[in-house]
Amino acid sequence: MHDIRMIRETPEVFDAAMKLRKSDISSADVLAIDAARRAKIAEAEEARAAQNAASKEVGAAKAKGDEAEFERLRALVTEKKAAVARLGEEAKLEDDKLTELLMGLPNIPYEDVPEGEDEEDNVEIHRWGTPRSFPFIPKEHYELPSVKDGMDFETAAKLSGARFVLLSGAVARIHRALAQFMLDTHTEQNGLTETWTPVLVNEAMMYGTGQLPKFGEDSYQTREGMWLIPTSEVTLTNIVNGATIEESYLPRRYTAHSQCFRSEAGSAGRDTAGMLRQHQFEKVEMVSVTHPDESRAELDRMTECAQGILEALLLPYRTVVLCTGDMGFGARRTHDIEVWLPGQGKYREISSCSVCGDFQARRMNARFKPAGGGKPEFVHTLNGSGLAVGRCLIAVLENGQQEDGSVELPSALHPYLGGKSVLSPFGTLV
Repeated sequence: MHDIRMIRETPEVFDAAMKLRKSDISSADVLAIDAARRAKIAEAEEARAAQNAASKEVGAAKAKGDEAEFERLRALVTEKKAAVARLGEEAKLEDDKLTELLMGLPNIPYEDVPEGEDEEDNVEIHRWGTPRSFPFIPKEHYELPSVKDGMDFETAAKLSGARFVLLSGAVARIHRALAQFMLDTHTEQNGLTETWTPVLVNEAMMYGTGQLPKFGEDSYQTREGMWLIPTSEVTLTNIVNGATIEESYLPRRYTAHSQCFRSEAGSAGRDTAGMLRQHQFEKVEMVSVTHPDESRAELDRMTECAQGILEALLLPYRTVVLCTGDMGFGARRTHDIEVWLPGQGKYREISSCSVCGDFQARRMNARFKPAGGGKPEFVHTLNGSGLAVGRCLIAVLENGQQEDGSVELPSALHPYLGGKSVLSPFGTLV
C-alpha cells in the first residue's frame, strides 16, 4: 500500500509511476478522497471542541439559576455530540474508501526498472550454461517413454479435472528429491530458516501480501471463507504481520516447501499440455524481511540463491529484469529466472524474485524499532521462488533426455535417489 503523505508531497512522482504501471488512477483521484476525509475529521474536531466548551458552561448556567441558558447549552451539547458521531462515521467512510483505493494500486517501480509494455521489453542481465545440442529431436517432458507411466494426466483429470497431475514411481521420487535438495541447499548453504506453514489462511493474510482485493479470482476460497495459498510467500511474509520487531532481528530469511493452489483464471488456453501450468503444484519459496537500506542488495542475494539451484543441477538459464508493464502488482523490481526447455526450444520462467519495499509492510503494519532510537519504521519485504518444483522436474527430464528414452539425472540429486543416476526407458531408477 502507498504512503498517502508521499502522494500529497510528490503527486507528480506518483502519477508518473501509475502511468508506467498502466493504472488509470491519478493523484487527483486519491487526494480528492483524502481531502474529503480530512475535512470531515476537522469538522468533527471543531464540533467536539464546541461540545466540550458548552459542557463546561452548562454547570455554570445551572448554578446561576438561568434555566433558559441551561436548556440552550444542554441542547447545544446534544447537537454537537450527534454531529461528532455523524462526522466521525462520515470520516470513516471516506477513510475506508481511501484504503480500498490504495489497496488496489500497484507498487511504484524503482528508477532502474526498464520501461516497457510486456515481456518483449524485459532486459536480460545474466546467462549461464549452453543449451545442449541433441543428435535427435528432443521431446517435451510428457512425451518421454521413461516418464509416461509416472506422469498420469488422465487419472488426475478423473479425480479433479483439467490441469492436475498424478505422479508415481520414479518420477514422483525425483520430484520429491528436487524439493529436498532445494531445502537443504537453502538452509545449509544460503542461510535461510526452514519453515513449515499452513496452506489455509484467513482473508487478512491475503490482503497483507496483496493477493486481495484485486486478484481474488486467481485463488481458491473455501466455504468457510479461508483461502488456499497461491504460494507460501503469503504465510512466510505474514509472520511479521502486525509486529514491531527489534532492528537486530533483521534480516530474517525464510524458506518453505509447500503445496500451492492457483485457479489460473487469466491463463485460459495457455500451456495446457503437460504439467507446466497446474492448479496444484509445489514450490520452495524464499522470503526475506529486511532493513530498508538493505532490501535492494537482498534482491541480488535472493536471485543468486535461486540461480545456484539451477547451476547445481546443470540447467542452462537466463535472468531478466521485468519491465514496468510486465512486473507484478506488489513489486518494485523483479528478476525472472528462465530455464532452458529443449522440448519447447525456449527459456521458460522457473523463478521470480521481487523486492516490494515497504508496500506489503504497510498493508500488514509490520515495523521495526531503530537500534539508535526513534519512531518505528516499516520493514521491507522480498519474495522469490527457489524453485518451482514441478517446473524444475520438467527441466531436469527434458535436459537429461537420451535418444533411447532414458534420462540422465544431475549428480546433485544422486544422494537423494539412493545413488541412482538414470531414469531408464522403462521408468525405473538405475
